[in-house]
Amino acid sequence: MALLSFAMIFCSLTPHFSFPEGGGAAELIALRWLHLVFGIIWIGLLYFFNLVGFPTMKQLDASVRGKVYPVMMSRAMAWFRWSAMITVVVGIRYYFHLLSVDAHNAGDPSLTLKWFGWWVAVWLAAYVLIYPFQLPHEGILDNPWARTIPISIVVVAASWLVLDLNSGADVSNAHLSISVGGGLGFLMLMNAWGVVWRVQKRLIIWTRASAEDGTPMPAEAARLARWSFLASRVGFWLSFPMLFFMGAAEHYPFLSSIAR
Repeated sequence: MALLSFAMIFCSLTPHFSFPEGGGAAELIALRWLHLVFGIIWIGLLYFFNLVGFPTMKQLDASVRGKVYPVMMSRAMAWFRWSAMITVVVGIRYYFHLLSVDAHNAGDPSLTLKWFGWWVAVWLAAYVLIYPFQLPHEGILDNPWARTIPISIVVVAASWLVLDLNSGADVSNAHLSISVGGGLGFLMLMNAWGVVWRVQKRLIIWTRASAEDGTPMPAEAARLARWSFLASRVGFWLSFPMLFFMGAAEHYPFLSSIAR
């Protein structure tokens, strides 16, 4: 009798699962899970480079750096660039779903492609505009404020423009928040593949050859290393507003009020 009572109590404590029906919900949770996992890897490595990796490498002797750098950066850059790619690709797919829902609610399915087209155009233009300010310069142009101010102006202007172009009576806070947060992530992806990886693969080869064969580092190595650092640092600072807008999509509905 006691055993039966215990079994009944145990069964009453057993969690009951009720999974959503249909493939749509399964796809969305898979997209979110992949976005979170690979996003953590990507941003974690970005923070490691900026807060630990770069400062540590500067303190190492040249002989030690020549052995550590190629091994560490080869593995780190593989995870860095591909986790960035997966994060953005699955994020865009999820974003496209939000656009489709809002377009359906507005009664005009054609708005999906219109909104997405504006989003791509605005953030591509923003990257073209901030690109020159990430290049190594000399003199006054190398001043941090000479980079920070124009990049900030471009990013704020692009954020405002994409919000204005994508606003509407039936537009959700998640749609608008990700329009900004995803755009910032897009800029970071462009830097990861278009600058950081392009530079680092050359520096890895040159550093390995220098350590193993005594080949001198090319004269342009210092300039390229500086370029990679600047692009990585821009991504580092962009990550903070990016993460805020991503979190605000579901947890801080402050943008739905601008919908017109």
